[in-house]
Amino acid sequence: MKKDIIIPEVENVFLAAVQEWSDDFMEKVWYAYLINDSDFLIESVMVVSKAFGTIDGEMKKTSLLRHAYVEVQPVSVVKIEMMEKSVLLLNNEFMVTFFIGNKLYDKKFIFKANSINEEATEEVPILFVEGVIVR
Repeated sequence: MKKDIIIPEVENVFLAAVQEWSDDFMEKVWYAYLINDSDFLIESVMVVSKAFGTIDGEMKKTSLLRHAYVEVQPVSVVKIEMMEKSVLLLNNEFMVTFFIGNKLYDKKFIFKANSINEEATEEVPILFVEGVIVR
């Protein structure tokens, strides 16, 4: 029954958007990072991302991007993807699913529309650079 299903809470695993210089674009661009600030190895990591929202009264959405990682070491980071300038105007959703031991964890992280900007940054653990964090 539903009452017997235990859904574990995700702790110390979160996302950050960090601005970095890109030689390809010759400007600073935002990248999404998965941060494992726990003492546990996370395995079979799947990240599904999309952006959606309204611009000038018109509903916009991007296609789904999927990323898979065999494992993410304790107290480490993985660069997920570049976030193109135009999608920063939309809600950027990242659904993260992984195993710790035999337990399945999943959590939806959302960067709200226009929340990724230089004024909203704070120091990102492990990376020790400025970024926008969602927990």
